[in-house]
Amino acid sequence: MRIVFAGTPEPAVPSLSALLRSDHEVVAVITRPDARRGRGRGLYPSPVAVAAEAAGVEILRPASARDPELADRLADLAPDAVAVVAYGNLVPPALLDLPRLGWVNLHFSLLPAWRGAAPVQAAIRAGDDVTGASTFRLERGLDTGPVYGVVTERIDPRDTAGALLGRLAETGADLLVATMDGLADGSLQARPQPADGVTLAPKITPGDARVDWTAPAAAVDRRIRAVTPEPGAWTGSPWGRLALGPVEPVAADHDGPAPAPGEVVAGKREVLVGTGTFPVRLGTVTPPGRKPMAAADWARGVRPAAGTRLTTSIEETS
Repeated sequence: MRIVFAGTPEPAVPSLSALLRSDHEVVAVITRPDARRGRGRGLYPSPVAVAAEAAGVEILRPASARDPELADRLADLAPDAVAVVAYGNLVPPALLDLPRLGWVNLHFSLLPAWRGAAPVQAAIRAGDDVTGASTFRLERGLDTGPVYGVVTERIDPRDTAGALLGRLAETGADLLVATMDGLADGSLQARPQPADGVTLAPKITPGDARVDWTAPAAAVDRRIRAVTPEPGAWTGSPWGRLALGPVEPVAADHDGPAPAPGEVVAGKREVLVGTGTFPVRLGTVTPPGRKPMAAADWARGVRPAAGTRLTTSIEETS
């Protein structure tokens, strides 16, 4: 089939690569425009644009999917289907029926669970044991279209969103190619999503990455892993806003007094912080303007006094 691929971030690259290796012809790639990042605020292409350029595939970078020039170019290309993986832009209804077989989205959840922009993060934060990836036909509703296929993936108790998304990007790529194969030979039929089990996974904001130390240890652990590496967990402190790597809940029967929520207890080899239940052991800490460092090294530098607490905002300190 003639396929146009729409995607932007790194997790979309395995799918593009798999389609390029398949029997299908990728005739163009749609991706977000180059973005500014880094201290120099230079313009950089998306990971999908980099992969497409290396493969010699035409790249379309509309500022909006409603750009009339995009519709005109798609009509000229006449793809049989558009494969979508984390494109990051809403597709207008006028474009949905342009390809003969529609737009086929690879979504990193077991639909109808966790419809939305951050399904992997939502699954970790909720404490799910299993997640997966689904291919479905895009329609006007948010991730409501009929499903072509699914693959499942167990969530490891220590998974971060980055690690889990990396695995799903690989297994999902195989599913996407299999879906395109099935559509090409007519052997695949989509099934409507069930009405029960619908949950939503809106986009994660920096505010969602703030650690609430009054929550139970397990919830603190899941929240931090769900926002690692992006946007990254953070906490207020007497030393300013600290970025945190994943933490490790200590045993509920930890030997020693239980610190109050947010209270820092620094030892020679570990730094514990109190929660609403039992403490968690800090992993890495990134002070303002500094590189990540082991929590014990950070504590040796700042020497937290007894009773010092991490807080839920940069204004709130003790």
